Amino acid sequence: MEVFLTPFRTHPELALFLALAVGYAIGKIRIFGFSPGAVTGCLLAGVVVGQLGVVISPDVQHAFFLLFLFAIGYRVGPQFINSFDKDMLPQIYVTIVLCVTGLAVSWGCARFFGFDVGTAAGMLAGGLTESAAVGTAQGALRNLQLAPAQAALMEANLASAFAVAYLAGTLGAIIFLAQIAPRLLRRPLVEACRALEAELGLATDAGQDSSARRDIELRAFRLTDATKALTIAQAEAQVPAQFRAFALRVRRGDAILDGAPALQLQLGDVVAVSGQRGYLVEAGARIGVEVDDIELLDVPSETVDVVLTRRDLVGKTLNQLRLLPEARPVFLRSMTRGGDVLPVLPGLRVRRGDVFRIEGSKRHVADAVARIGYADRPGETTDMVYVGAFIVLGGLIGIPALHVGSLEIGLGIAVGVLLGGIVAGWLRSVQRAIGFVPEATLWAFDSLGLCAFVACVGIAAGPRFLAGLVESGWALVAASLIIVVTSHLVAVLFGSRVLKMNEGILLGTCCGAGTSAAALAAVQTAADSRVPTLGYGVGYALGNVLLALWGTVIVALLA
Repeated sequence: MEVFLTPFRTHPELALFLALAVGYAIGKIRIFGFSPGAVTGCLLAGVVVGQLGVVISPDVQHAFFLLFLFAIGYRVGPQFINSFDKDMLPQIYVTIVLCVTGLAVSWGCARFFGFDVGTAAGMLAGGLTESAAVGTAQGALRNLQLAPAQAALMEANLASAFAVAYLAGTLGAIIFLAQIAPRLLRRPLVEACRALEAELGLATDAGQDSSARRDIELRAFRLTDATKALTIAQAEAQVPAQFRAFALRVRRGDAILDGAPALQLQLGDVVAVSGQRGYLVEAGARIGVEVDDIELLDVPSETVDVVLTRRDLVGKTLNQLRLLPEARPVFLRSMTRGGDVLPVLPGLRVRRGDVFRIEGSKRHVADAVARIGYADRPGETTDMVYVGAFIVLGGLIGIPALHVGSLEIGLGIAVGVLLGGIVAGWLRSVQRAIGFVPEATLWAFDSLGLCAFVACVGIAAGPRFLAGLVESGWALVAASLIIVVTSHLVAVLFGSRVLKMNEGILLGTCCGAGTSAAALAAVQTAADSRVPTLGYGVGYALGNVLLALWGTVIVALLA
């Protein structure tokens, strides 16, 4: 046995990756439809590895944690900066109410159950499912200048409390927001989402299934008398509103003409029509006789993600963007905001940083990209100068602190790096020439950075973890459920009864403010709609900042 343990003790980096491998495997296990997730899995795996007597430098876990915070800030940066708009005020108010209530209830539970500072901080981070609060609380604990034995005990209690509270908080948020909260609203959740969809222009008839989800095709038709003497613009105007189709090119004799809107069609013209497959199949006979004109149909096409940066387009609806000349010959396949897929509704107002996936000919796609913002094409090289600079600048901003006796009050390096990431992400959305970070790299910073950090926390807490768990286990479960239910209950009642928010947007905002993607998925299922996603982004962006800061605040309140 000693032969097996020695390599991990002498090479702790191997122990860390062992914890990651086992932790990610644990995170995939499903019990009654619920999986603990990679974060909880890596924390528990780290605890087991910690029983081997492995010692990992705190500097290693801090480095991973800063990468995670930068990634979070980079992702939510555009959404966070752009959320300070009068239209977003209700979502901001609900987020603040939820986060402040969560902090207050966490403090009350800590005092009622007699938890020490470490246990209280882990309870807050887990009950509100905010992993970043673990790191900020840990930094604040180290600033208390405790005796080494007491500091080690506090960090062990922090880890064990977080593990228990995170599971309870995740399950509590899912059950409350998807099952209980809809019963407290002014009207049924499904009805509220349908009403907003109708307001934003989503068709409720059979045409709905024939619009955005159809594959796009390019077909050639030889014109009949029905379209004789019409201009291309007039012919396209006859397409029903729930469909899209346009003339890309026209063969007239041996010549191939560009499908300009003012071009007048003639009998015998062969027109290359790009449109939704369902419409072309149904309306093809009215357009003309379909032919296979290889040269006419040989049009280079592409699908590109384009990021909205043009200031004159921010705040417009998708229907208004559709009327732009550059948008006429391209198709919107999907839309994301802060990484979340949004429902494509004509009345939906766009924001800076929104990502549109458009499809069309290369020439028309290039025109649309130039009008909207910039193409977010897949890349491989990370701008590490940009990443490193903003981590350093953010950390330096977070260092200054006010000293009150042995207590150090300030943002801290962790929150500073989070804010640095927010600025970096926002600048990237404004200026495309700088700061490119591929999605795969962001995943590594985000998922690997966080999981490696909590694995290190688990390894350090290993020897004392079980004792803390046995001592406070059931009290932690009760406290965590009180925290998650109370904070969400107050936010739901405030948003519904005071602000009169749309119920779907309200629950989505609560999911974001509680940083619970799992709860969002459950709410969308209960609503049978993606409308809750429209409220998730603002709550998630602001909630991440506030809840991360609460890790420092709860330590200051109880120290």
